[in-house]
Amino acid sequence: MPRFRTVLFDLDGTLTDSAPGITASVRFALKELGVTDFDDSVLYKFIGPPLIWSFKEFFAMSDERAQKGLELYRLNYNERGGKYDSKLYDGLEESLRRMRDAGVRLGVATAKPEITAREVIEHFGLDKYFECVSGGNPDEKRCGKRDIILHAMDLLGEKEPAKSLMAGDREYDVTGAREAGVASIGVLYGFGSREELENAGAEAFAASPEEIADYVLG
Repeated sequence: MPRFRTVLFDLDGTLTDSAPGITASVRFALKELGVTDFDDSVLYKFIGPPLIWSFKEFFAMSDERAQKGLELYRLNYNERGGKYDSKLYDGLEESLRRMRDAGVRLGVATAKPEITAREVIEHFGLDKYFECVSGGNPDEKRCGKRDIILHAMDLLGEKEPAKSLMAGDREYDVTGAREAGVASIGVLYGFGSREELENAGAEAFAASPEEIADYVLG
């Protein structure tokens, strides 16, 4: 019998290696804003947390300037194909299939705008595995990971957080899960480090999609 009845997945760094599209879109936004003096490593810090927060946190932007950065990012990401500049992790589909066939309900919980997340999931043919996609809403009012996880559970009709698991590669996934009363497994093949995930309090770790399925199915 599976350890969990419901498993929620982050998108970037957990289902897809989306670094090329995201970093190129951040670079585009910064260039348009006249920001040129930065180390490329900072671009990868935008993968995971809400974008407006990232522009303010990493470049000390005002609310207005960060909003402009978000709009420029989305121009490149949504309208110029950046959202599809990614790939599925090896072994992912088979792992999803194993869990689905064992009766585990699967959902997506991502800070990415919900409509964009749905488009990416459908582009890669993953919609046959996931019963719901919960993401940030257009005005960014639902952008915290806790709220996104709780929304996913509502969509699935899951009333018992203790029977749910959140799989993600960044500290925001782990802390959001804890705040929602959900267990978490830290993904080591994504964009976060083991130290980051350990410090956030992840209860288990997976070095591959197969290890997520192994943990869930016991």
